[in-house]
Amino acid sequence: MRIPLACLLLLSTTVLSQPFSLNDRYKKFIEQHINAQMSANRCDAVINDRGISKTGSNECKETNTFILSTTGHVRAICEGAGVPYGDMTRSTIPFPVVICSLKNSGARLRHCQYRGRPSTSYIAIRCENRLPVHFDRDIVVVN
Repeated sequence: MRIPLACLLLLSTTVLSQPFSLNDRYKKFIEQHINAQMSANRCDAVINDRGISKTGSNECKETNTFILSTTGHVRAICEGAGVPYGDMTRSTIPFPVVICSLKNSGARLRHCQYRGRPSTSYIAIRCENRLPVHFDRDIVVVN
């Protein structure tokens, strides 16, 4: 009886110590980077409301880019509508984005103040199992 219990404990420890699941990383990507209604003057409100911060801390991110599109259009980049870009995948069409840059360096979550800038650019994302899980950068600004 002790051996099965030890195996069960070992298995649960292994499962619980796994990093975020693919689905969790995809949801985080959506929360941090997709907002079809985003505008340059809403950076503070949206970032603070969504609790977006540097990974593993409550420090404000220096920059966060929002893609003004639907999850389906962005996911399509990973499903064949994108092209290889190093270890990322680049969109083949430009997307409207809002780039939010931190104004008060060193601030903590809920006190982040950002300057928003609209742009149109191609985007580079990391795809895993045909899902976007990391925004790398906006590239080749179109306007």
